Amino acid sequence: MPTFEIGEKDFLLDDHPVQLVSGALHYFRVHPDQWADRLRKARLMGLNTIETYVAWNFHAPDPGTFHLDGRHDLGRFLDLVAAEGLHAIVRPGPYICAEWDNGGLPAWLFADGAAGVRRHDARFLDAIGTYYAQVLPVVAERQVTRGGPVLMVQVENEYGAYPGVPDEERARYLRELVALTRAQGIDVPLFTSDQADDEHLSRGGLPELHKTANFGSRSLERLAVLRRHQPTGPLMCMEFWDGWFDSWGLVHHTTTPEATAHDLDDLLGAGASVNLYMFHGGTNLGLTNGANDKGTYLPITTSYDYDAPLSEHGAPTAKYRALKAVIGKHAPVPDEDPAEPVPAPELDVVLPDRVALADVEHLLGGAVTRTTGLPPTADALRQWSGFTLYRTSVEADDAVVVVDEIRDRALVALDGEPVGVLDRTSHTGSVPLPRRAGTLTLLVEDRGRVNYGARIGEPKGLVGAVRTARRELTDWEARPLRLADAPALLADAFGAAPGGADAPLAGPSFHRGEFPGVAGTDHLLRLDGWTRGLAWVNGELLGRYSAQSPTRTLYVPGPFLRDGANELVVLELHGAARARARFVAAPDLGPTEA
Repeated sequence: MPTFEIGEKDFLLDDHPVQLVSGALHYFRVHPDQWADRLRKARLMGLNTIETYVAWNFHAPDPGTFHLDGRHDLGRFLDLVAAEGLHAIVRPGPYICAEWDNGGLPAWLFADGAAGVRRHDARFLDAIGTYYAQVLPVVAERQVTRGGPVLMVQVENEYGAYPGVPDEERARYLRELVALTRAQGIDVPLFTSDQADDEHLSRGGLPELHKTANFGSRSLERLAVLRRHQPTGPLMCMEFWDGWFDSWGLVHHTTTPEATAHDLDDLLGAGASVNLYMFHGGTNLGLTNGANDKGTYLPITTSYDYDAPLSEHGAPTAKYRALKAVIGKHAPVPDEDPAEPVPAPELDVVLPDRVALADVEHLLGGAVTRTTGLPPTADALRQWSGFTLYRTSVEADDAVVVVDEIRDRALVALDGEPVGVLDRTSHTGSVPLPRRAGTLTLLVEDRGRVNYGARIGEPKGLVGAVRTARRELTDWEARPLRLADAPALLADAFGAAPGGADAPLAGPSFHRGEFPGVAGTDHLLRLDGWTRGLAWVNGELLGRYSAQSPTRTLYVPGPFLRDGANELVVLELHGAARARARFVAAPDLGPTEA
């Protein structure tokens, strides 16, 4: 029987020392038809292992559902890893961070506030047990001990950084996760990973679990810290940060290939194993991006390019070549290099069809909920992501609307006329109202659930009271909108845009047009002149776009395209110069300096 063990100094594969040179590739951020291509390029760079998180909420978007097919087919992904001759490391959480919505934890788990978050809480642990029973058998049957690629499985993730849990409870919680993991037939080594400092490494693991560290620079110094906390066993950087993620409103983060290569050379030269985070970042398709809030709420961009060695659209970069050269100093690497991708097609697209969101909300919305008192949160409406529409009445002397908390952004209108924006990022919690009575609407957008820190699991929508200059607003109608499926739901609702495609347009409104394409051909969508919203190609929600920095293009995976006519639908929330878009030859991820 094949074996993988943690020795006194080395990882041992079938009793032979092995240095793991791994790269992170999240199957849930890459179209399944592209998995094999990305894995092949990983092998050609010299990697011998692939690491992936498993995002619980990706597989279980609603209570009582669990998907393991199509884009959710973890088993097929791991089989492709094996077919490429690579090993695998699986990190099933339950919490993953990963700049993913809610850190991978299902929002529905905390909707009523009864389940504790990342602690020894009976309801939380019971839900984890159910999750593990659904996903870990897929991993178990593909362990190296059963002839598969999986070498190791992680327990929790960067737990030393999670605040507010006493040390004794931390240990009880981690040991319960170990028991739940082993109960599903996982017999390969288990490990934890934490930032490479004394505080996090001392709080995030257990003596009986192998410790790994996360860092992106000063490799020898960080490995020394890890060795201090783990006197024996192989050293491994589980997240070697070779780039960084992007947030709306900031610059596009990059690191130089030379500096990254130098630090990797030090690490491999010290005999340590490594997992490049990321090898290939991919895309936060749909509404899957997370957010950070350390005093300022910053949602993550749709692109998760990460300045990784393999770019978002699958092209090898200068960093790919630099890291391959470093790996080649320490282990054999293939002579073959990936082919450079051809430029994406360039074409203009006219979007002549239009419909206002206000005219089709009944087609997009679930049932209207009427309440008195506080407005219901999006979570109370079982709306786990996207947009929620709130409606109430105001009087002429109300003068202003003020919210306790907005999560995360709301377009405020009176009788359909825009009057302002409430915004969590800018801490804008009030909007003046015209001096007239009417119907007040707030279109509230969940821009991504916090994926790191104490705010994981918080509700979305309107949170708390909503007041005017003279009273609290207490009579509410609320409706969740199913925008992910908007193109199909609105197929028969579009009409010709007044003024034509070159006239300015006002939102919130949907716009539709067609463009020629070839099945399997990647495209890059550019929406210059548009302000903020969502975009779909052939009914597939690409994600969010914004005139705000940094990202300027949206990646359209080739598998979304078909031969002949293809459909582009755009939801513009504010306004645009004209109803035209462009597909361009190369990505533009934005400025790298403010």
